Amino acid sequence: MTEPVKKVGVLGAGVMGSGIAAHLANAGVRVVLLDVVVDKGDKNKLAREGVAKALKARPAAFFHPRFADLIEVGNLDDDLERVGECDWVVEAVKEDVEVKRALFARVDAVRKNAIVTTNTSGLPIKSLVEGRSAEFKKAFFVTHFFNPVRYMSLLEIVAGDATSLDAVARIADFAAVWLGKGVVYGKDTPNFIANRIGCYAMMSVLRAMGEGGYSVEEIDAVFGTPLGRPKSAVFRTADMVGLDTFVHVAKNCYANLAGDEERDVFKVPGYLEDMVRRGWLGDKGGQGFYKKVGSEISALDLKTMEYAPSKKIRFDSIGAVRNIDDAKERLRQMVSATDRGGEIAWRVTAETLAYTARRVGEIADDIVNIDRAMRWGYNWAFGPFEMWDAIGVETSALRMDKAGIKVPENIKAMLKSGRKSFYEEKGAATTYCDIAAKKSVAVPPLPRALKLGGTRVVKEKVGALLRDLGDGVLCVEFRTKMNAIDDDILAMLHEAMDEAEKNYAGIVIGNEAESAFSAGANLMLVWMLAQQQNWTEIDRAITMFQAATKRLHATTVPVVAAPFGLALGGGCEIALGCAAIRANAELYMGLVEMGAGLIPAGGGCTMMLNRWLGDLPDGVDALQYVRKVFEIIGMAKVSMSAEEARTYRFLNERDGVTMNRDQLIHDAKETVLGLARAGYRPAPARAVRLPGESGYATIRAGLWAMVKSHAITEHDALIGGKLAKTLTGGNVAQNTLVTDTQLFELEREAFLSLCGEEKSQARMQALLTSGKPLRN
Repeated sequence: MTEPVKKVGVLGAGVMGSGIAAHLANAGVRVVLLDVVVDKGDKNKLAREGVAKALKARPAAFFHPRFADLIEVGNLDDDLERVGECDWVVEAVKEDVEVKRALFARVDAVRKNAIVTTNTSGLPIKSLVEGRSAEFKKAFFVTHFFNPVRYMSLLEIVAGDATSLDAVARIADFAAVWLGKGVVYGKDTPNFIANRIGCYAMMSVLRAMGEGGYSVEEIDAVFGTPLGRPKSAVFRTADMVGLDTFVHVAKNCYANLAGDEERDVFKVPGYLEDMVRRGWLGDKGGQGFYKKVGSEISALDLKTMEYAPSKKIRFDSIGAVRNIDDAKERLRQMVSATDRGGEIAWRVTAETLAYTARRVGEIADDIVNIDRAMRWGYNWAFGPFEMWDAIGVETSALRMDKAGIKVPENIKAMLKSGRKSFYEEKGAATTYCDIAAKKSVAVPPLPRALKLGGTRVVKEKVGALLRDLGDGVLCVEFRTKMNAIDDDILAMLHEAMDEAEKNYAGIVIGNEAESAFSAGANLMLVWMLAQQQNWTEIDRAITMFQAATKRLHATTVPVVAAPFGLALGGGCEIALGCAAIRANAELYMGLVEMGAGLIPAGGGCTMMLNRWLGDLPDGVDALQYVRKVFEIIGMAKVSMSAEEARTYRFLNERDGVTMNRDQLIHDAKETVLGLARAGYRPAPARAVRLPGESGYATIRAGLWAMVKSHAITEHDALIGGKLAKTLTGGNVAQNTLVTDTQLFELEREAFLSLCGEEKSQARMQALLTSGKPLRN
C-alpha cells in the first residue's frame, strides 16, 4: 500500500486546473485551488470563477454539484504557503517555461513534503527544474492530464533524471485507483506519447488529403468507426479540442524535433494557420472545420475556404464494413479496400504504424505504454501495435515495401527472428515483443484489474457466459448486442443461482463491453410480438423476467451487480434486484421504458417504491414519495454519474463506486466476499403503504391538466395513468399495505395493455429505427 493522498493543491484555475480540481473532488479529496491576483478587491476571483465554470461545464466536470464543496479557493499571493498542507501539488498555469519556473521557485520554499507535478503538455523537465533544490527535483515530475479531465482516462507520467521512484509510484497508484486514470509512462520528449503519435496521425491525414483531393466529410467518414476511431473522427475532434490547441501541439513538434526523420509532416498548413487567425477555432469559436447554420451542419471546403451543407459520403469500402461488429475485422477490411476510402485509410494507417514503431525507445520504453496511451488518450479501439497485429504484421510490411513506405528496421528484425505479431496470448497471460531486447515479456497487469478472459468458463450460452472468478465467486457475463436482456441471460441467471446456492459464496453480474452494462430488454422482440398480437408470448417474457429479478432478491447467496456506462430499462432492473451494486463512476442508469410507450415491468416500479417508501414510518403521507418515483420513471430520468444515481436511489448509500472501469469486476467480487463473510441473509418479503385510488386520482388529474396545457400528449397521459395506477397500488384504499407480489402483477398488467396500444407500438418502432423517441 502506498501512502494515501488526502489533500491536493492545484495551481492555476483555467480549463485544465479547474478540471483537475473538480475530478480530485469527485474522488473525495480536499483541494486548494489557487490562481494569480487580477483584482485587488477580489483576490480569489480567478479561482472562484474556475470552480463556477467547472460547475457549469458540459459535459459536467463534477459527478454532482455537492462535490464542489471540497474545493477551497485562494490566490498565489496570499495563500501559496497552503501547499505545505498538501500531499500533492499539481501545477497547471500558462504553458510558458519562465512562468512555470518562477512559480516553482516559490513552491520550493514552502512545499514541505509535498510531491510536485506539472501538467505541461511537452515542456522539458530539465528546463522547468533549473535552479531548484535537490529535494524538489526528487519530488518533481510530469502528470499530463487530458481534457476533459473527468472523461479522458489517460494520465501520462514522465519522470526526470532525479525523480524519486517512490514519489512516482505513490501518485500513479492514487491516480489509477482513486481518480480512475489509465497511467502510462513516457519519456521527456516533445508532446510525450499520445500527442506525438496523435498529432503525427492527423498531420499525415492532412498531407494525404491534400494530395488526394479529399473533402473534410470524406476524411471523417473514413477515419471514424470504420477504423476503430471515435465517431468524431479527425475534423470533428479537432473542432471539439480547439484548432489553436492542435496548432500549438503541431508547432511544438516541428520546433523541437529537429532530428525527426519526418519533421516536415508537422509543419502546419497555411489554411490551418489562416483559420486560427480568423478565430475559426472550432466549437469555442463557433466555427471550425464545421459550422452550424440554423439547424443544419455545414462543412468547410479547404480549397475555397467557404462553408457548404455537409454531404453524405458513400464509399463502397464504408458500406462493406458498416455491419461488421468485430472491430478488428472491420479495420482489416477497411485498409484492404481498393476504393478512395480504402486507399487513404491504408496509406495513413501504414505511415502512422511505421512512424510509431520508430519511436519505440524514444517516447516510451515499450509498445504497451504506446498502445495504452492511444487507447486511453485518443479513444482508439486499438493502439498502433494492436492495430498492426489485427491487420497482419508480415503481410502489411510487404505491402508497405511495395508502396514505398519504409518498414522500420526494428520491425524487420522482429519478423526475421520468427515472431509474426507484437502480442501473443498464452493461456490467461499475454506477452508482448520487447523490440529492443528482442524477447517476449509479460504485459504489465493493471492495478486491481480482474479480466474475465483469464477466468474459467463454467457454462456457456449464445447470449451469456457463467465464469468462475475464483475464491468461490461466479460471474454472469452478458454477451448480446448492447447486452440486451434475452432468454439466454435470464436462464443463465437462474442457473448461476442454482450453482451458487450449492457450491459458491456468491455471484457478480458484470461484463467488459465497451459502453453498456445493459441497454435494456429486447425491445425488437417485444415490438414484433405486439405486431403479431402474440400476447401469450409477451406475457411469458414478462413472467420470466420477473421471476429472475424476484429470485435475485430472494436467493440465499449475495448477488452483486457491476453496472457501468448504460444501465437502462431492464438492465437497471437487474441491478436493482441484486443484494448490492458496485458501480463504475461513469454510470448512465435509468428506467426509460416510457420513451418506448411502456412502463417498467421487470420489477422496476416495485423496487423503486421499496427504495423510496420502504423505511417510511406509519403516518407519513406516502403520496409525496410516490410522486417522486412517478417523476423519475415518468420523465425517464437517467443519472449522469453513479453519484447522481444515488439521488434517484438507483444506488443506495451502502452501494460502492469504483472510479477505474478496469477494476470494477475485482471490486464487485470483493463486495460479494465481504457480504458472504458477514453472514449474508436475503431480505424478507416486502410491502409498502401506498395511497391507493385517491393518490391515483390526484396524479391523474395532474396529467390531464398537462394535456389541456399541451405540455404532454393524450397518449403520454395514458401511459402516465398506467404508471400511476401501478405506483399507487391499484384499486386499494389509502394507506393500504401492498406487497411486492401485488406490485409485480400490476406492472405486468400495465405492460401488457400498453403493448396492445397502436401508439405505443409506433413509439417502439421509432426507437428501433431512428434511435429517437416519438411524441405521438
